[in-house]
Amino acid sequence: MEFGILSLLPPVLAIVLALVTRNVIPALFAGVWLGATMVHDWNPLMGIYSSFSEFILPNLGDEWSATVLLYCGLFGVLVAFLQKTGGAQAIAHSISRRVKSDRGAQGSTMLFGIIIFFEDYFNALTVGSVMRSVTDKMRVSREKLAYIVDSTSAPLCLLAPVSTWVVFVMGLIGAQFVELGISRSEYVTYLATIPFNFYSILALLLVAIVIFKRWDFGPMAKAEYRARTTGKVLRDGAEPPSDDSMLEVEMVEGQELKKRNLIVPIVVLLVMIPPLFLWTGGFPENDFVTAIGESNGGLSILIAAFSAIIVAMFMGMQQKLFKFKEAMQLIVTGFKSMMLVYIILTLAWSIGSVTSELGTADYIVGLAEQTTTPAIIPVLLFLVACVVAYTTGTSYGTFAIMIPIAMPLADSMDISMLLAIAAVLSGGIFGDHCSPISDTTILSSAGSASDHIDHVNTQMPFAITAGISGIVSFLVAGFTGSALLSLAVGIVVLVLLAYILHKKWGKEYAAEYKLSA
Repeated sequence: MEFGILSLLPPVLAIVLALVTRNVIPALFAGVWLGATMVHDWNPLMGIYSSFSEFILPNLGDEWSATVLLYCGLFGVLVAFLQKTGGAQAIAHSISRRVKSDRGAQGSTMLFGIIIFFEDYFNALTVGSVMRSVTDKMRVSREKLAYIVDSTSAPLCLLAPVSTWVVFVMGLIGAQFVELGISRSEYVTYLATIPFNFYSILALLLVAIVIFKRWDFGPMAKAEYRARTTGKVLRDGAEPPSDDSMLEVEMVEGQELKKRNLIVPIVVLLVMIPPLFLWTGGFPENDFVTAIGESNGGLSILIAAFSAIIVAMFMGMQQKLFKFKEAMQLIVTGFKSMMLVYIILTLAWSIGSVTSELGTADYIVGLAEQTTTPAIIPVLLFLVACVVAYTTGTSYGTFAIMIPIAMPLADSMDISMLLAIAAVLSGGIFGDHCSPISDTTILSSAGSASDHIDHVNTQMPFAITAGISGIVSFLVAGFTGSALLSLAVGIVVLVLLAYILHKKWGKEYAAEYKLSA
């Protein structure tokens, strides 16, 4: 049956409901139900039945889906153990002892955020709460601390080779490869998108520029002026949220902090992935490149994460930080922390199958070929993803809605698949950084003990600066296909914008307030 323009109804309904309800789960389910109803001659009762029997259960039940869900859960478990053993706090305290200026405090915060690259929630809460005493001492505003934490955590999770975000996006990419009949490693594909993830790269670069050049502008410049000249790291009347209720896993009181509790498990995780890729890809029977291309990325990361968990667990038990029974409870807690990811992934896979059944991608491709220059498709994907993320407050939900649209579109219009995926990822992070209802933005405010609205207002000008630069990069990439040239142009635009905004919208403070200990 040909549905034509009606084939757009399920994804459009999902997007509209996500915008209205600000909750992506019912929005995605409604899209699945509507598509299933259409397939069965618009019978709503059959739509409910087939939503589960033909779409949700088949997508949930195969071996590949189970692998994705399991390694997502294992990452949640790993984060729980790392939080319990206190390795991150040990590294932070080691860094803070070497801080002798406001610039050093901010740079150390960014460095610590880079070290905790594998999970954004853990990053936001840990970096902000641990570095807060250091930045307060150096008269760095809480707004600035929250900005550094927020604009480091999520972008880095998409630029790192391993993180909870990577495994989530891999699940979405892999599902579309199955739908499109593409035989390719979803992990290698993800890695190849990193050079095109312009917003994430530019947002991180802007944090570094603002720290080391002191190019503050907008409300942030006023906040920094207040903190340096008066010592008030919060404005009068500010209401910082408490982060205590969000830290479900707490360290043992009075425990000795050891850096190796973080370093050793993460090294195990990273070191095991390359040989596992070669092994699951048939090396040495297959040559190196062939083995990497044919590797089982999900199984490789699953085994590496499991190994890191075992190491972290035995280190904690050996140090008497918890007993075996408590370790088992930490495992349960870690899996529970990923429940939202499980649900979103399952529904995202299901709505992807629905749109394939209805021919949504074919219709969009035909429409785009008639009305749009292929070169500007990446910019459009970036902007739409930004709007969805801003209004829903979730990057995960944005990726789940947009990737099943972007990948078939790129495949049929002969656009770079890597560029299309990266445009969605970048747009999702950009919208997330601007949104007052974003979970990572809220957690950054909580971890940094910054007034949430103050954090949003001070961060937005920086996010928009990186966003405009990202649009320019995606436009150049659409015409040239070169990640290097596009990024170079974006960096030039970013530096120029930051310099001009600092000069026109900044607030200088005297040299004596640029503290040194």
